[in-house]
Amino acid sequence: MEYVNAFMNSFNGTLQWTLDSILFQVPWYTNYFWGLIIISLVVWFLEIKFPWRKNQALFRKDFGLDMFYMFFNFFLFSIVISGVYTLFEIVFGYFAIKLQSLAVLNLKNLSGTLQLVLFFIVLDFVQWLTHIFLHKIPLFWRFHQVHHSVKEMGFAAHLRYHWMENILYKPFKTIGIMLLGGFEPDQAYIVHFIAISIGHLNHANINLTWGPLKYVLNNPVMHLYHHAYTLPQNKFGINFGISLSLWDYIFKTAHVPENSGTIPLGFPGDEVMPKHFFGQLLHGFIKRT
Repeated sequence: MEYVNAFMNSFNGTLQWTLDSILFQVPWYTNYFWGLIIISLVVWFLEIKFPWRKNQALFRKDFGLDMFYMFFNFFLFSIVISGVYTLFEIVFGYFAIKLQSLAVLNLKNLSGTLQLVLFFIVLDFVQWLTHIFLHKIPLFWRFHQVHHSVKEMGFAAHLRYHWMENILYKPFKTIGIMLLGGFEPDQAYIVHFIAISIGHLNHANINLTWGPLKYVLNNPVMHLYHHAYTLPQNKFGINFGISLSLWDYIFKTAHVPENSGTIPLGFPGDEVMPKHFFGQLLHGFIKRT
């Protein structure tokens, strides 16, 4: 019953939090629902005002599908899977003494700003490494192909990904928090909104490189090549950065040969990818020819 109660409490809590967010009954700075909408509208406005690929339609290919994915992955699926995450955390809790030994940084005695910066950097590195696993491990890659089936890039493509990625990322993110001694700053919502903003911009139809900061911050030009149909020889992927590009430059996975913005996107064999949402839900479990 302990597990059943934990599952149901988490499920009901996430459902209620989502409803409260929609109805403006949570603090504005933790309202991820309307925050996502505002960030999306701002970045879409930038796409309209400063389009990189000027011949790309305002409602580009699969725009509606990507918009649905945004709310499915961030809210609908989160409600369904929240109970499973709680069970996962309970199981990890049984090994708390051993897992605490993973801690390499103690943020509790640092200033709030430094806590946030280190929290952001550590989690971004963990996500960068997880992203590499999504490309290099064949089973994981089959799920990640949904994200790489995008043929025209736009902000909403950021959150087009297979539901299994939510499950695959969670253990690695948990390990990242363990590296920080299990500590998560009270202002972690700031990191959340920064990551969403950068992710939206990375997929947007905007020619933005951040100038000299391109060696630190990921950007649309760099990330477009991550989605390139044709990759450099002997590469399983390039430009794996999530919010930060510096990991790719440090570990020699960066590659930006030009910035025309007109390269073909996708991956060899993407013609077998289902074109509709429900078909993509099962992609990765079913071998397609």
